[in-house]
Amino acid sequence: MPLKNYGVLSARAVARRREGATDTPHYQIHLRDTHGTDYRAAVNVQSQQAPSELLYAVVDDFRHPLTALLPATGTGWAPLPSKAGTAAVDFIRGNLFDPAKLRTLPPDLPGVDNDLADLLDHFVLRAVADPAAVLHVFGERFGPEPGKPDKVFGFEPGNGVHDVHMNQGNSGRFKGDDGVYQDGALLVHLPAEDRWIAVFLAFQSQAWHTDDATGHTLPGTPGRPDDHTPAGLRIVSALVNPVGPDRGREKVTVLNTSAAPVDLTGWQLADRSKHRLSLPAQRLEPGASLAVSGGGGFELENGGGVITLLDPAGLKVHGVSYTAKQAKQEGRTLTF
Repeated sequence: MPLKNYGVLSARAVARRREGATDTPHYQIHLRDTHGTDYRAAVNVQSQQAPSELLYAVVDDFRHPLTALLPATGTGWAPLPSKAGTAAVDFIRGNLFDPAKLRTLPPDLPGVDNDLADLLDHFVLRAVADPAAVLHVFGERFGPEPGKPDKVFGFEPGNGVHDVHMNQGNSGRFKGDDGVYQDGALLVHLPAEDRWIAVFLAFQSQAWHTDDATGHTLPGTPGRPDDHTPAGLRIVSALVNPVGPDRGREKVTVLNTSAAPVDLTGWQLADRSKHRLSLPAQRLEPGASLAVSGGGGFELENGGGVITLLDPAGLKVHGVSYTAKQAKQEGRTLTF
């Protein structure tokens, strides 16, 4: 069954502890909210299923409509409904980052800047040193545990969040944790720079095409969307807010980056509300682009949204997102 207590923790980082590379190590973060409540975020840095090294992606200038939906800064734990249109995270459906940019790192090695703990240190220690910085940690809550001190940092009661990683497309005994819009993530907000940094983690054993209702792996599907053929078709720009009335005048441009022609028959675009728009049934040559006008229910909201490219089988091949701030200026074409 899906995670029982999914949500997001918004608090300041107080300290961190690295657990090395033994057993099932975590990167532990001590956080405290504006009410003085202490929490621990247990971030996996190694998988219990082979391959053991985690996949990670860092977006150091994260711009996504998700940030406008978060609870007030530093206010502690907030439960989230696992559905679209909320602050709930979904690696596949939310177009939060490009899966093609996922890389692997070992959990903890001697030396500098060569493991996942070093990577997390780079952002968490910066947040610890900045009194204005706030962490938003998505995952499943544990505790509070009255009368029981936290096993890592010693505050009482024990209390915090774990499963700060992708929580769908699992296999074996972890399949029961599958669900949609319940993925974990770590967002760092630096108000002085008006900047968000996002860290996303996943296990190599997880699948990247999952059922929209259960989060289970779709049978017979390939791995990450960038592994899908032809993966060279991408969304490269969009006119979200045309001058004057928007309806039917919005445009999305797709580019064939592969070395072979692509037959667009059956290909579709999907908006944030899952309304679909068919691409013209034509052949797109290598290096060629095609601008597709909206309509038929497909709409690019000026308040922020996502655009997803689906192949003839309905599988996601590419996706992008934009914020209300990016869409504010009429007539501006956004590039991705």
